[in-house]
Amino acid sequence: MAAYRIMVIDDENIVGKMIKTAFEHDGYIVETFLNPKPALARLKEEKFHVVITDLKMKDMDGMGVLKTIKDESPEIKVIMITAFASLDAAVEAFRRNANDFFAKPVKISDLKACVQRLLHETPSQG
Repeated sequence: MAAYRIMVIDDENIVGKMIKTAFEHDGYIVETFLNPKPALARLKEEKFHVVITDLKMKDMDGMGVLKTIKDESPEIKVIMITAFASLDAAVEAFRRNANDFFAKPVKISDLKACVQRLLHETPSQG
């Protein structure tokens, strides 16, 4: 079976590195981006199963990333992470079809459990 591909978009380099190291240890293929624009361009070239994106970034926020991904590739699972967690932000993320939402600092074990769940749930029959 081919390895699952995960993209991490976070303007804090340490966050991307931490997530990348943890998931690669489990056999995932992980690419990290500090800026959403090259990340979204990369999504047009390569299939990813999960995107983990920060909410607050300089050029484009996580909501914009989420909207672009869900408009172009609704099958990709999107997990939002943010140091600025609020109920309003979480509600907005879910309203825009985010698959999950975590406040930073996020526990890697929680993130791994979430990714496992998202990758193995059966697509809803509509």
